Amino acid sequence: MNESSKKPMGPGCDVFDPGSLPLEAAVAEILAAVPAPAQGKTVKLRKAFGRVLAEDIQAPANVPNHTNSAMDGYALNGNELNTDGLSSLRVIGTAYAGKPFHAEVNAGETVKIMTGAVMPNNTDTVVMQEYVSLEGDTMRITKAAKTGQNVRQAGEDIQEGTTVFQTGRRITAADLGLLASLGFSKVKVFKKPRVAFFSNGDEIRQVGESLKIGELYDSNRHTLYAMLKNAGVKGIDLGVVGDDYETIKKVILKGDEIADMVVTSAGASVGEADYIYDILSELGKVNLWKIAIKPGRPLVFGGLKNSVFFGLPGNPVSVMTSFANCVKPAIEKLSGEVSTHPIQLKAKTTSDIRKRPGRSEFQRGRAYNDESGELIVDVRKYQGSGVLSSMAAGNCFVSLSIESTGAKVGEQVDIVLFSELF
Repeated sequence: MNESSKKPMGPGCDVFDPGSLPLEAAVAEILAAVPAPAQGKTVKLRKAFGRVLAEDIQAPANVPNHTNSAMDGYALNGNELNTDGLSSLRVIGTAYAGKPFHAEVNAGETVKIMTGAVMPNNTDTVVMQEYVSLEGDTMRITKAAKTGQNVRQAGEDIQEGTTVFQTGRRITAADLGLLASLGFSKVKVFKKPRVAFFSNGDEIRQVGESLKIGELYDSNRHTLYAMLKNAGVKGIDLGVVGDDYETIKKVILKGDEIADMVVTSAGASVGEADYIYDILSELGKVNLWKIAIKPGRPLVFGGLKNSVFFGLPGNPVSVMTSFANCVKPAIEKLSGEVSTHPIQLKAKTTSDIRKRPGRSEFQRGRAYNDESGELIVDVRKYQGSGVLSSMAAGNCFVSLSIESTGAKVGEQVDIVLFSELF
């Protein structure tokens, strides 16, 4: 069943098209159509790593929960310091981390103290052990000290009742440690979205199969697998599907039954064997088709009965560019994650960059610091949307706005590191 004549016709993948939707408007439409995340569930702390919080986290206690020493040294009352910061005091005991010194510290006395130990009663200052000398039980300060030094106050890091993390935060390694320091053994997180994905094309072969002339190995599915895994979702691999309308439709329906999002690469353009637009029109709703972006213009987005659908271009660089700009924000919303725009940096280009206004472009580059520490970017020589090696050899996108006309050698351009995206 070939109904490709029904789809809007247009030029090929990387050809300028004034009728394409600007990237920002396309992302806004996508996010408006993506549903809210599924209800959260409570998991053990370590299971929460990489997940998205479904609740605000308030500190149940101060961190640290007691005033303590920041150094190994001697605890004393600042009033004991002479005007020159030097004093001689009698050592009356030792305070260890987890084993406080309970007796009162009176005038003329000091307590040896270890890092993290509770400050003894009537002390507010710690002198580092390197700055004292000992003669029997007498401690003499050899370098001027100041009242209050080397002491960590209770609640200095986090005060009881403070909102530490808000709903929508993806939990990092540091977050996990902080939650543990607050005594949390479990937290509530959103359910991981399920994303079904497949590659489309008669010419596509699985890795390990032999190739005939005109055939190529399926790289897109492996790239999608990695990007989905890094995005924190449960990927469901539906394999490779040939250019057959009914077969593609069956696979999309299967994906819709088992996933929250269905993603395919190839079949979204205007060729006679490109059926994605027509199938989505039949099964659900097409929200948008062409985006003013290079690479990655022919992107089909819409809704199925149970899921949202992305039909990405077939060229491998276009797959990655479209994923970073359009699919990833949708995944963040499905995951309940508060979206944070990737950090853009300024770098000096080592070559002229050519571009026409009217579409956003993402050229591949390699960023590095030169001998003076300035951030430099070399734009890859080959920028074709099928040149996957430009992604592997590069480490950033040179992000050129829709109005940009390019850049001259030595000018500052915006870059986004791949580590921010994939």
